[in-house]
Amino acid sequence: MRAYFLMFLVAAVVTYLATHVVRRVAAKRNLHLEIRERDVHKVPTPRLGGLAMYVGFMVTMLVAWPLGWFSTVFANPGQVFAILGAITLMTAVGVLDDLFDLDWTLKLAAQFIVAGLIAWQGVQIVSLPISGLTIGSFGISLIATVFLTVLIMNAVNFIDGLDGLVAGVVFIGTSVFFAYSYLLAQQTSPTNYFSLAGLISAIVLGMCAGFLPHNWHKAKIFMGDSGAYQLGLLMSISALAVTGQVDPGTVTRNDLIPALIPLILPLSILVLPLLDFSLAVVRRLRAGKSPFSADRKHLHHRLQDFGHSHLGSVLVFYFWTALVSITCLLFFWLPSIQVLLWFSLGLLATCLYTFWPGIARRQQKKAADV
Repeated sequence: MRAYFLMFLVAAVVTYLATHVVRRVAAKRNLHLEIRERDVHKVPTPRLGGLAMYVGFMVTMLVAWPLGWFSTVFANPGQVFAILGAITLMTAVGVLDDLFDLDWTLKLAAQFIVAGLIAWQGVQIVSLPISGLTIGSFGISLIATVFLTVLIMNAVNFIDGLDGLVAGVVFIGTSVFFAYSYLLAQQTSPTNYFSLAGLISAIVLGMCAGFLPHNWHKAKIFMGDSGAYQLGLLMSISALAVTGQVDPGTVTRNDLIPALIPLILPLSILVLPLLDFSLAVVRRLRAGKSPFSADRKHLHHRLQDFGHSHLGSVLVFYFWTALVSITCLLFFWLPSIQVLLWFSLGLLATCLYTFWPGIARRQQKKAADV
C-alpha cells in the first residue's frame, strides 16, 4: 500500500505543479477558445489542463518503472508502451481539439485507434465469470474491448461541463475501484499485491487530486477533451486489466456478483455520465443532428435549470457516483440483503437531495397560494 501511496503523491504533486505552469503559459499566450453558447462559465478560460495531467501520468510511470515493487507490472514492455502510446495519441488529439475545435469524426477515429492499440497488446477482456465462460476468440474480445473503451471515454467527456465535475466523479469512483483491485490482488496473488490496475488507479487518483484545486469553482483552468479522454481511457484500461485476474472456473453462484465487479464497477461509476451520453445521442439523432454535436441539454445543465447551484449540481453527481460505486464494492464483503438495505437508504437520501429544489418550489408555491 505504501508503494501505491507514493505513486499517488508523485502524480498529485507533478500534476499540481504542471497545471500551474500550463495555466500561466496559456494565459500569457491567450490559448483558449471563445465562450460558446452552451458554456456555463462567463470568462474565457484555458482548456489545456489535460496536458498537465498527461505530464503527471508520464512522470509517475517513469518513476514507477525501475522500482522493484512494480516489476511484474512492467514485465511486458510491449503492453506498457502501447498504453503510453495510446495516452499520448489521445492527449495530442484532445489538445488540438481544445485549441482548434476539431471535427467529431476525427476524435472518434482517434478513440477507435487507441482502443484497438491497447486491445491488440493484450489489455482486453480476458474472461467473464458467467458459467465459467472464457473468451476464446481474439476478435470478439477485441471488439468488446474497443466498444467498452470508446464508450467510457465519451461518457467521461460528455459530463465535462462544470467546475470540478469530472475530476471529482473520477476520483470518487476510482477510489472505490482501487480498493476493489487491491482486495482482489490480495486474494489472487497473496505474495504480490501489485497490479497494472492498481498502479493506474493510484496514478489517476493523484492526477485528479493535483488538478482539482485549479479546477474547483470558479475554475482557473479546464481539463478539456484532452483530460477527459485520458481519464476515460485510463479507467477502461484499469477495468480491462482486472478481468484477467478473475478465474471464471473458480466462481460459484454466490461469488458471481463480486466476480463481475471488474466490468460492473466502471460502468456503475459512470451511471450518470452514461445516462447523459445515451440521452444526448437519442436527442440529437431525433433532431437529425450528429450524435456528437454539442448542445446545452446535458444533465448538469438541466440540474442548474431545475434549481441547483453550480456546486449543488456537482454534488448530485458526486453523491450518485458514491452511492452506486460503494454499493458495488459492498458485495465483496456483505450479504446481498445487507447491501440492498444500504443501497435503499442511500438511494432515498440521494434522491431527496437531487429533487429537493423542485420539492422546495412546490412547498413555497403552496404557502403562497394559502
